[in-house]
Amino acid sequence: MARKRVAILISGRGANMGALIEAAKKPGCPAEIALVLSNRPEAGGLKRAGAEGVATAVVDHTDLGKDREAFERTVQEHLETHRIEIVCLAGFMRLFTSSFVSRWSGGMINIHPSLLPLFKGLHTHERALEAGVKIHGATVHFVVPEVDSGPIIAQAAVPVLDDDTPDALAARVLAAELRVYPLALGLVAGGKSSLTSHGTVHNAAAVAATALLIVPDPG
Repeated sequence: MARKRVAILISGRGANMGALIEAAKKPGCPAEIALVLSNRPEAGGLKRAGAEGVATAVVDHTDLGKDREAFERTVQEHLETHRIEIVCLAGFMRLFTSSFVSRWSGGMINIHPSLLPLFKGLHTHERALEAGVKIHGATVHFVVPEVDSGPIIAQAAVPVLDDDTPDALAARVLAAELRVYPLALGLVAGGKSSLTSHGTVHNAAAVAATALLIVPDPG
């Protein structure tokens, strides 16, 4: 079976991007990282992607002012040029319009640093500590027009420690993200997880892989 061509969209250092690139190198991976695109020309992840031999592109949103449609048209042109089939958002700090999201329905996934539906939006680690939860984590989900509300593909959970700070908790969650995002991409690219009108559908072989991954605290 031909591997699915994947674009990773970033705005910064590209930690999750690196994990996806490494996973795609493994034999049998159903995904091929064909493009890394950033809305910021200074994004650190671009240099790493180039060093890995992955094509890169920049669509600087500041050049287009408030013209979101022009920005999205340019992004779409790059995706079409590279024959992209799946888009992975990995720290991409731009919101797409509902029409663009709908165009990629079932083919765009995102990682969010909480166990959705808890703590949608920003500052998730601070909010988790304020809420006093004992389990926190990361979620990979299909992207839908409503932010952080798409059907869940996979989740990874980490313990919240009594002496945690937002930075310490963020580091533990990032370690979980680096494990669960490649897993989720593999499910989608391999046809084991898909988006339907009823939400996310997993086939029987994928069910065990989507269970919570409890990542032990290294300390």
